[in-house]
Amino acid sequence: MKRLFLTLSLLFCCFLGLNAQKKQAVSVLFVGGSPEIETIGIGTPPDPAIVAKSAAERMAAFEKFLKKNFKTVKVVDAKDYHFSMSDYYDVTIIDGTPAEIAPGIRDVDEHGRMIRYARPQYFPLDFNRPVITIAEAGENMGRRIGTKNDWYCLCLEDLALGWNASHPIFQGPVKVKLETSMQPTPAAAAEIAEMMGEALPAETEMFLMQTINYTDKVKDNYTYRVGMVSRPGGYLDSPETEVITGGKCAKSIDAVAIGRHANWLTWGFAASPAYMTETAKALFVNAVVYMKQFAGQHPIARKFNDGVSTRDHIGMERNRMSRSMWEAYNEQNRQFNQLVDSLKTVIKDQKARGEKVDPNIAIYENFPAQKMVTYREFLLQQDRGKGLYAVFGTDEKAYQDYYDKNYGWFWCPEGSYELAIDDEVRYLGIPNNDIRILDKCISMLEKNDPEKDIAETILKRYTLCRFKTAKEWRDWYNRYHDKLFFTESGGYLWLVNTFENVPGNDYRVRLAEEEEAYMAMKRAGGRPGAPVQLTDDRNPVYLQVEAVKTEKGKDIVVFQKIHPGYHTYAVVPSDEVFVVTTVEIELPAGYEKVGPLYVPEAQLLDASGTTVYRGTGEFRQAVKGEGEGEATVTVTYQCCNNNTCLVPETKTFTVKL
Repeated sequence: MKRLFLTLSLLFCCFLGLNAQKKQAVSVLFVGGSPEIETIGIGTPPDPAIVAKSAAERMAAFEKFLKKNFKTVKVVDAKDYHFSMSDYYDVTIIDGTPAEIAPGIRDVDEHGRMIRYARPQYFPLDFNRPVITIAEAGENMGRRIGTKNDWYCLCLEDLALGWNASHPIFQGPVKVKLETSMQPTPAAAAEIAEMMGEALPAETEMFLMQTINYTDKVKDNYTYRVGMVSRPGGYLDSPETEVITGGKCAKSIDAVAIGRHANWLTWGFAASPAYMTETAKALFVNAVVYMKQFAGQHPIARKFNDGVSTRDHIGMERNRMSRSMWEAYNEQNRQFNQLVDSLKTVIKDQKARGEKVDPNIAIYENFPAQKMVTYREFLLQQDRGKGLYAVFGTDEKAYQDYYDKNYGWFWCPEGSYELAIDDEVRYLGIPNNDIRILDKCISMLEKNDPEKDIAETILKRYTLCRFKTAKEWRDWYNRYHDKLFFTESGGYLWLVNTFENVPGNDYRVRLAEEEEAYMAMKRAGGRPGAPVQLTDDRNPVYLQVEAVKTEKGKDIVVFQKIHPGYHTYAVVPSDEVFVVTTVEIELPAGYEKVGPLYVPEAQLLDASGTTVYRGTGEFRQAVKGEGEGEATVTVTYQCCNNNTCLVPETKTFTVKL
């Protein structure tokens, strides 16, 4: 009997021991507060009580999951979190928005145009504790301190693709069981590849990360959260980064769904553990364990300009001027026109039978035919104000040669989203990403070269050093030569591969110079006499609202001008997440709308049927009535270009009638 008792006791202890081993020896701080439902870019905001309930349920799901898998877990609401709390935990998971430590910046000029914008700051630049951010928290937490986990697109779905199977989070400590399948390659990814002159296979291997998608409805008819992918351009151009997996989304095939920038890991998938697959749960646990080792690190290359153009865009730039792209554009329009014609027939037949028309089809009832354009018209459309057509005309090869011959001289100036040629670098004849350019410029200073001003300009443009003498430059170059690397996404800079505080790695140098230049401009009252540009990269959409008299009454007119290279959305299929442009008009007593809202002519964006607004156009609503009063006009839109999508915006205007 004693032996049986002893045996049972040993078995019981072993059982407890096996259970205990399942919990990883990592202390975790979970910062919650975001809901399971989507709240960004939707027409009518959810009821606050519904959001609060959803957030509580999501936090509870994370708490249960984390406590099952880790020995030490602390769960706090984001409003109660401060970055200093992370010092007491191995890994912090951010799924909410904490109190800011510095406010956002939104300065406009006298014309209402944005001249300076920055998101709020939640962490200091030198923050070095391991963090995992969920979905758009990567952008929200990291933008002000320059992480590469930025907002390429809030459009990540439920499937992972393009993963690095040898990465540690696929190896353990929790076993990862992958059940993959071949899925149709996302249409957007295929089209972006075509723009680059590449081709993707019809199918791509993927595996499921969550049991829901953002197109799925939850209680009260809201949809689930949308995941976020980060820009791949320049993500890997510094040594403290790695891409772990991509995901099915509305952007390029290499968009980053899970990636690490030093001590910051973005987990772009949006679902809580309540909706994660077993594969995703195992990967998440392994990711937490993996991130523990990066305590003490911080980003070396800082991506403060989220829309910076990197040289991998050149393939797209050169290819979009080709005749093959022109032919593909017209063929796409031709096929779309055939589809719209067939839908118009369906609508006509349904109406004739007295049937209700599907809203997703009804939008095409009066849709104008897409225009077939000449190669000249296509090139002018693609030129985006660069002036290349004025030089090269319809000479296809000349465009290719322009990008090929100038490849080494391209850079993206501070505050710009477009590639430009650096004339000083081209003059010296050494590419800006070739370390010989630094040696050449330092040698010019040492020799007191007559053109040493060019050398000083280049050294200050492509480094964060501000030395006074040639000897200081040479000593720095010799000391760190073997550790120097060039980052484009980090601001087209030569940096030192170290987490130590060394000369050449302090971005506060550039931030201080930008602040000084900005304040000097403010003190001078802006740029007196300079022409006012209605749009630019900071202000890609200009809106003006007015009431104009007509023979029958008045029209409320919303004038829209979109910056070259950008677009807003006219029609979006139900399985896409982009925000359609809407114009809502509230009239005062005594006035009513007459007829429908007329909208600008839209252009086909891709094979999915998405159509967009480009250039200038008007939304026009006829109204009639008597007396004085003001109409309230609310315009909601999302602006994108081929490289990035901006956060949806809503602008409200009042107009006297």
